[in-house]
Amino acid sequence: MKFGTRILDGREQAIVRGADGAVRALADVTEAAGLGRINDVLGLVQACDQQPDLLSRLDPDALPGEAEASIDWAPPLPNPSMILNVAFNNRELMRNAHVDPGVPNFFLKPPSCMIGSGKEIIVDPDWGAVIPEPEVCAVIGKRAKHVREEDAPDVIFGFLIHNDITSHGLKFMKDSIAVTYPPDMARPEFYTWRRLHGEEDTDAYFVYHTRSKGTDTFGPMGPWITTANEIDDPNDLYVTGRLNDDVFTQDHTGNYRFSIQRCIAEASQHFTLRPGDLLSFGTTGKGNDKFPRGHKSVLIGQQKGSISIEIDPLGRLENPIRHQKGGA
Repeated sequence: MKFGTRILDGREQAIVRGADGAVRALADVTEAAGLGRINDVLGLVQACDQQPDLLSRLDPDALPGEAEASIDWAPPLPNPSMILNVAFNNRELMRNAHVDPGVPNFFLKPPSCMIGSGKEIIVDPDWGAVIPEPEVCAVIGKRAKHVREEDAPDVIFGFLIHNDITSHGLKFMKDSIAVTYPPDMARPEFYTWRRLHGEEDTDAYFVYHTRSKGTDTFGPMGPWITTANEIDDPNDLYVTGRLNDDVFTQDHTGNYRFSIQRCIAEASQHFTLRPGDLLSFGTTGKGNDKFPRGHKSVLIGQQKGSISIEIDPLGRLENPIRHQKGGA
């Protein structure tokens, strides 16, 4: 089953896609199932946490539907309390790492950066290298803390497509700083992640993934959330990214450095995951002859058209590019 959110008459409305491909209002479907009117996707996820059999009671095909083609998309779950993301979670990307950290690296994005399919990614060309990052993202369905890897699938409500737009220009122009520690403050654990250049090298580098990852429009998501029971193995999904009609990456989630289960388990050691939280697992890495560095060959601030991402059976997320001084 697939759930999403559209804009109808200026307001967000949660929707369900039935087996026939037609769309119905979520509230109508839950009311017809005797569950009352659940008006948004977050409310549905929370209700499923309390009533594990809830989804099996829904029958969207029993109600009249409408075609999907005319939908004005919002992010499928517009109000998560947390968007947690995994960095460098691809074997191709890890080849350039000085030191493999041995655990997933995490960063956060604000919900305000999210946009729906069809909405514009707005970029100032002066921001330098701004790139797309095609990713699989999970919707957490249960409160989770100290989860074992083997139990991680039990806390997932569903999956969606996320384009983790990243500005390396903003990252290194505005969100990074380097310092040289006095020798008495240069603790050994500060340097396990990099190569040192002699005994007197006490330089440390700080990168804050805030503007670079969380600027408005830098979180295209959707269009649908596909429930977890329809995904046989999330570590066995093919990901295709396109700039207009040109494929810039074709990759597979089997190339993740850390599996989806491992990422959830590790995240839950540090963060309490709650129903409706989003956890995105990292970008594809493989390129081709025209785009030898894959997604890093696509510079959104210089190129025109649209970015699309296809992941079967999650669907297709597509967003046009707009260049604008100052960004969104």
